[in-house]
Amino acid sequence: GYGSETDLQLSIKCLRYYAGWADKIQGKTVPLEGNFLCYTLHEAIGPVGQIIPWNFPLLMLAWKLGPALAAGCTVVMKTSEKTPLSALYVAHLIREAGFPPGVVNILSGYGHTAGQAIARHMDLVKVAFTGSTGVGKQLLKYAAESNLKRVTLELGGKSPLIVLEDADVEEAVNI
Repeated sequence: GYGSETDLQLSIKCLRYYAGWADKIQGKTVPLEGNFLCYTLHEAIGPVGQIIPWNFPLLMLAWKLGPALAAGCTVVMKTSEKTPLSALYVAHLIREAGFPPGVVNILSGYGHTAGQAIARHMDLVKVAFTGSTGVGKQLLKYAAESNLKRVTLELGGKSPLIVLEDADVEEAVNI
């Protein structure tokens, strides 16, 4: 079943996956005709804000923190006010692992205060949010009113179920 053990095991796998990307994000030299030089350079975009929900708190943290760190970004992450303890313990482990101060910043609080502060903060260049559609709309507004930061939204209500002709409709409704 789903629970804290599943949350932990999936989080470990997720962080290991993104750790493998840390030395693979690099630029390329692109061949061109003539006496030209063309190359690409991949750089961290800068400090990012992340806001995660209450369900699967460790996995949500891993899904946001792993790619940001692998790309070289610093992170300010707001946890759900309902599930702050697992992320705060991860912050302890991050410190124990020797991360420099300020690379990962975990804060707990309510969305209308702490979440809004992240979306409006002028030093953050991106905000990633997982949660409701209504709050996602508000975060887009806050980001636009501040420094027009990039926004990534994973919003609720997007879990479609395809019901075929021969399906038990009553069972499908209860899924």
